[in-house]
Amino acid sequence: MIASLRGTVTHRDATSVVVDVGGVGYLVNVTPAEKVPARGETIELHTSLQVREESMTLYGFTERAMLQLFELLLTSSGVGPKLALAALGTHRPDVLRTAVGGGDIATLTAIPGVGKKVAERLVLELKDKVGGVTGGDLPGVAANGVAPDLFTETRDALLALGYSAGEVQQALAGVAAGGEVGPDAQVTDMLRACLRHLGAVALEGAR
Repeated sequence: MIASLRGTVTHRDATSVVVDVGGVGYLVNVTPAEKVPARGETIELHTSLQVREESMTLYGFTERAMLQLFELLLTSSGVGPKLALAALGTHRPDVLRTAVGGGDIATLTAIPGVGKKVAERLVLELKDKVGGVTGGDLPGVAANGVAPDLFTETRDALLALGYSAGEVQQALAGVAAGGEVGPDAQVTDMLRACLRHLGAVALEGAR
């Protein structure tokens, strides 16, 4: 098993990178958004080796969290390496986890190759494994002493209002980081703070 590679970038295109390790070039499949340094510079990738009858293919990620989510997606029936890589190329890990955990079918079907049935299967098979948006996932929560259940309830309320998993994650993270709610906050307080955050983001985007 090749768990990681550290070497020099000799080639990079939209979907792959060649890493020279001691004179041996390893072709590694990556997402277009992967932060690969320029040719000639050093890179370290966390890798997953997928073995098939006709091939052995490496998939690589600069962040270990990406690798872990990639391998988790592969445990869902009907999801292969290419589809798992496409998912991570479409959404950030936090957005993807939240979409699966919250049953956000619209966000999941934005992934190339994922239709409604595949999205529903991902939710059914992985929702208890990915972890949702809780206080422990968000910066500043521990310092503010806010109960994790408050974030979970607010997340569910925002999803019910029609916001996407990505918008909800961003709003909760923004509110937590900004210290807008304290230990005695109720769901209504958290919901108002998130809606203010979402409104500010929408206004900024309209400028």
